[in-house]
Amino acid sequence: MFNQPSLSESHRATRRDFLAASVTTAGVVLASGVPSLSAAAENSGKSSMKLSLAAYSFNRYLSNRFRAAKADAKMTLLDFVDYCGELKLDGCELTGYYFPRKITPEYLAGLKKKTAQLGLEISGTAIGNDFCFPAGEERDKQLAMTREWIDIAATIGAPVIRIFAGRVKKGQNEARAIAQCVKGIDESLEYAAKKKVKLALENHGGITATPDQMLSIIKAVKPSPWFGVNFDGGNFRTDDPYRDLARIAPLAINVQIKVAVTRNGKKEPADLERVVGILKDANYSGYVVLEYEEKEEPKEAIPGYIAQLRKLITA
Repeated sequence: MFNQPSLSESHRATRRDFLAASVTTAGVVLASGVPSLSAAAENSGKSSMKLSLAAYSFNRYLSNRFRAAKADAKMTLLDFVDYCGELKLDGCELTGYYFPRKITPEYLAGLKKKTAQLGLEISGTAIGNDFCFPAGEERDKQLAMTREWIDIAATIGAPVIRIFAGRVKKGQNEARAIAQCVKGIDESLEYAAKKKVKLALENHGGITATPDQMLSIIKAVKPSPWFGVNFDGGNFRTDDPYRDLARIAPLAINVQIKVAVTRNGKKEPADLERVVGILKDANYSGYVVLEYEEKEEPKEAIPGYIAQLRKLITA
């Protein structure tokens, strides 16, 4: 019923390709023990959520700008925006992999105009960075790519970018990798703040595979209203993913929903009611972005999940 986990070789390769090519793109501790990001980044008040869909949900049909073009590609990013409009969503996440190879100001203006005409907000975008590299050319590319996509996000009105921490490199230990990651986030946040774009660190394997790892990074990053957590409902693959998601939920500024979770290496359908309940308990307000990764035909499966999520977030 389910496909391979999102940290498959193909997804990792996509992020590597994203990094390699992006540099050429035109253009306080809480009572619970969760480290404070800033007063602005902590969830407070009553929960309020809106629905979005990630373009990665149609990965099989969209051409990836860092790979050979798909001769039989069934969709473009603009087609995806149309689909989000058909579903009457509040927003759409325009994952960076599916932008055209040459990104021009005219294309970005057209993209922004189209979403507005359909009554959609651009809920965010995503990049494939890895901040664990030591000082040198590769690290410089990571940071330059991040700045370029902060510029793109600012241009199209995307309020948040999903970012990754990265993985321990050869000759590193985890403590050193985390230190490098923190430096990368701090430096990128200086630029993001100028452009008024938030950076959301995703729990996505590597040095963010557990909540303890996530929180050690967050605690070390300089407090900023432009930094928070991207809560990915499918990416903690521990003995109790729901317990671990609840630990990072108070710091979420963006949420991805997967329709499956992995518990002790075994994949199972996600309890979406429980996941949304965790977000409500944390008083999360913001976008809930469905990222569909399963084997079933996306256009057949997605509407049902959207209907379920719409009911849950408004209950």
